Amino acid sequence: MYSLRKTIGLVSVAMIIIAFSSCGGSEGSQTTGWNYNDAENGGFEVSDFVEQEPGPGLVLVEGGTFVMGTTQDQVVFNTNNYPRRLTIRSFYMDQVEVSNVDYLEYLYWLKRVYGVNYPEVRRKALPDTLVWRSRLGYNEPLVDNYLRHPAYKNYPVVGVNWLQANDYAKWRTDRVNELRLISNKVLDMDIDQQDENNFNTEAYLSGQYEGLVNEPPENLNPNSDGTRIVKMEDGVLYPDYRLPTEAEWEYAALGLIENTLYERISQRKTYPWNGNYTRTSDKKYYGGFVANFKRGRGDYMGVAGALNDGADIPTEVGTYFPNDYGLYNMGGNVSEWVLDVYRPQSLDDIDDLAGYRGNVFQTKVTDQDGFIAQKDSLGRIKYRDVTIEEAEGRKNYRKADNINHLDGDYTSSVRSDENWKNMPDSLQTKTATGLMYDYGNSTMINDDVRVYKGGSWKDPAYYLSPSSRRFLEQTEATNFIGFRCAMNRVGSPMSGGR
Repeated sequence: MYSLRKTIGLVSVAMIIIAFSSCGGSEGSQTTGWNYNDAENGGFEVSDFVEQEPGPGLVLVEGGTFVMGTTQDQVVFNTNNYPRRLTIRSFYMDQVEVSNVDYLEYLYWLKRVYGVNYPEVRRKALPDTLVWRSRLGYNEPLVDNYLRHPAYKNYPVVGVNWLQANDYAKWRTDRVNELRLISNKVLDMDIDQQDENNFNTEAYLSGQYEGLVNEPPENLNPNSDGTRIVKMEDGVLYPDYRLPTEAEWEYAALGLIENTLYERISQRKTYPWNGNYTRTSDKKYYGGFVANFKRGRGDYMGVAGALNDGADIPTEVGTYFPNDYGLYNMGGNVSEWVLDVYRPQSLDDIDDLAGYRGNVFQTKVTDQDGFIAQKDSLGRIKYRDVTIEEAEGRKNYRKADNINHLDGDYTSSVRSDENWKNMPDSLQTKTATGLMYDYGNSTMINDDVRVYKGGSWKDPAYYLSPSSRRFLEQTEATNFIGFRCAMNRVGSPMSGGR
C-alpha cells in the first residue's frame, strides 16, 4: 500500500511540474520548476547551445593519453625530454601555419585602426625581415620579398617573435568574434573603427564597446529596457585563439588517433607519420618526401630534375601530406612557437593532465567601486597580477607568477641563501631563477625563454620528431620559426558528444 501511495504521489508531483513548465512554452528548471527564458518567471535565460563549432581555420584534435618525450636516440645528448605519460584535453588547432597573407591582414588592420594616432602599435607588430640576412650567404632578395611579394603570400610567416605571435592570436580572437556578431545580425559592419573605439571581445562583454547595433538579443529580465548585449552564456562567441601548449603541440603532431585500437596504441611514432621520413605506404607516391628539411650538408632540396622535397626554404602552407588529425606541416617547413617557458625538466614537473609551465595568474583591474576599470587607449581591458593577499588561503596556488615553480624557485634550489629566502616574493621570483640558472654565463635559460617545436626547412631529419625540444628568447625571431594558433574546446571532448 505504501509503495502504491508513493508512486501515485510521485506521478502527481511530476504532472504538476510538467503543467507548470508548459506555461509560457519554455523549458523548466529541474531543481526549482521555474521556467527558463520566460519574462513572466523572472527572465532567467538558458541557451539552446548544442556543441562548439570549430573557429575559422581550426580542426578538432580529440584529446587522450600519450607518452610525451623521447622517441629516438639522443644524438645531441640532451636530457630534457625523458618519456612521461600525460593526458591532453580535446582542443582545436590551425590546420596550417599562419601565412604571410594572414599576417599582412593583421598589419593592415593595425594601420587602418591605429595608424593615425598610435603608429607604434603596427611598428611593434612588424616581422623582422632581416632574419634572412647571412654574413656569408646571398639572401637579400628574401629580405625584400619574402613577406610582401604575392609569390610568397601562402608561405608561413617568419621573423615573428613569441610576443608578436601572442598579440596576433588576441587580435584574431576579436576579429572572429566581431564577424560572429555581425553574422548573427547583432551588430552591423563598422569599418570606421579607430583607436579605442574598436571591437574587443572583453570590452564588449564588459559593456565598454557598443558598436553599430542591429538586432540586439531580447532581454527577458522584467526590470530591463528590453534589449541586451550578447553574453558568454549565449554560446555565440568563441573562446580565445592562442598558441598551443608544448604538450598539446606534441600530442597533435604525433596524431596517434589512427594508431589506436581499443585504447591500445599499436605503433609508436617517431615522426608525425608512420615509418621513416619518406612516404612508403602509398604506392602512388612511393618514396616521395612528406616534409621539407635539410637532407644533409648543402642539400636542401635535392638535384635539379629530381628535387626531393621541392623547397629550398619554407614552402606554401598545406604542402605535402597531413598527419592523422588532418594537420599539415607538423614536421618540416617552419618550427613553431608554443606557450611554454623552457625548463630542462619540465616533463618531470608539469601536471599529468594538461601539463604546462608558464602560468602567471592575472585578474582584471577594477575601480574603487569594484567595477571593471575603463579600457585603455587601444580599446583593451586592463589586467594586473594576482596579489599574494588575494591568493591567501588557497591550496592550488599561492602567488601570481608560477613560471619557476619546482624549477628555479627557492624551494627547488640547492642553495640556502637567507637573503634570497627573505626577499619579497615579487623580487624573489626573478632572482630565484637567476641564481639557479646563471643566464648568459653557464646557461641561456631564464623566465623569458620559450619553447619552439618541430623541425624546419633548415633542420636535419632528427628535429622532425615532435618530441624534440628547443628554446629561444621570447623577444627574438628567426627565419625558421613561425606559429599556428589553437583554441580550447568547451564541453564534451568528443565531437557529437557521448
